[in-house]
Amino acid sequence: MTAPRGPVTASGGRSVGRTLIRGAGEVLITLGVVVLLFVVYEVYITDLFGERKQAQATVAVDRVWADAEATATVVAQAPDQLATDPRERVPRYDTVTGEGFAKIRIPVLGVDYVFTVVEGTDPDDLYIGPGHYPETQLPGEQGNFAVAGHRVSKGSPFNDLGLLHSCDAIVVETQDDWFVYRVLPMAEEEATWASTPRARCGGVGVQAGAYAGVYGREITLPSDYAQVLPVPTVLSTTVPPDAQRLITLTTCHPQFSDAERMIIHGVLVTSYAKAPGFLPPELAET
Repeated sequence: MTAPRGPVTASGGRSVGRTLIRGAGEVLITLGVVVLLFVVYEVYITDLFGERKQAQATVAVDRVWADAEATATVVAQAPDQLATDPRERVPRYDTVTGEGFAKIRIPVLGVDYVFTVVEGTDPDDLYIGPGHYPETQLPGEQGNFAVAGHRVSKGSPFNDLGLLHSCDAIVVETQDDWFVYRVLPMAEEEATWASTPRARCGGVGVQAGAYAGVYGREITLPSDYAQVLPVPTVLSTTVPPDAQRLITLTTCHPQFSDAERMIIHGVLVTSYAKAPGFLPPELAET
């Protein structure tokens, strides 16, 4: 016959309490390790995978361009004859979802800053590199050539967009052309823009008319799709006859969060026809 149990002693209660606390601590440590591993995977491992996908896209677009160049008739031009009116440039290529069709360079972010732009902004597309919003215009066209990119993880192509200043060059290379855009004035520069000398700002000015309020950098909500419309913030998909030729880059804001979006707007200031051995002088800017 089992003897009846007596009341739990104070030492026994403390022992149970310590066991519960120890168990809770182990659970929290395990959860912390899991979260840490997820962060390492999301920030670093996906970067490696993204870089591989980007390299494959670059090899593919280089091959397409090389094949096109091999079959094209090249007319020698002097360097001062390479600048072209973008209104006369007609794209001779098609875009395919998930495949590269252009390259983007931002010289002030380093001589090695170059990413192949793919068609599409679905997660699989953006894992490869910056993605072109399919319903927006192509490089050099009137309207808005809009591109999205990850700020952190999966290659992190747009991590440093916050470092850009007004008039910094954004150079887009296509199969046939180089297009040079420059970042628009920032909101805080609007009042003094006309009275302050600024280097490299030819063709860049404070926006007016339908473009009033469009600045070089804006922080907005993820739902603010109007930023990539032909005239940013004007709710129409129609490209007006007098539309400017813009570039818009979008990425998450702040770092490690998708609560907001950082928007960079630039305006086309010049373009060049591609020619063997020629590189736009803007690529040398630092």
